[in-house]
Amino acid sequence: MATERKKILLRLDPAVHDALARWAGDELRSTNAQIEFLLRRALADAGRMPGEVGRMRRPGRPPKTIDSVAGADTDADEE
Repeated sequence: MATERKKILLRLDPAVHDALARWAGDELRSTNAQIEFLLRRALADAGRMPGEVGRMRRPGRPPKTIDSVAGADTDADEE
């Protein structure tokens, strides 16, 4: 069962936000995912990462599932 993700309001200097957004784009992440990535790395480096933390999704588009590929083939066969 997936746990609900926490939402926070984060105030940033506009120049910091712009730099984060550019960096995130370079790594194919959203700005939000980039912030989480950096926070996780900082926690791990400081030895403060809780053991029960799940893994982050890799950057970029999620891989196609077998079901979505099979569904596309089925639709093509019906025409």
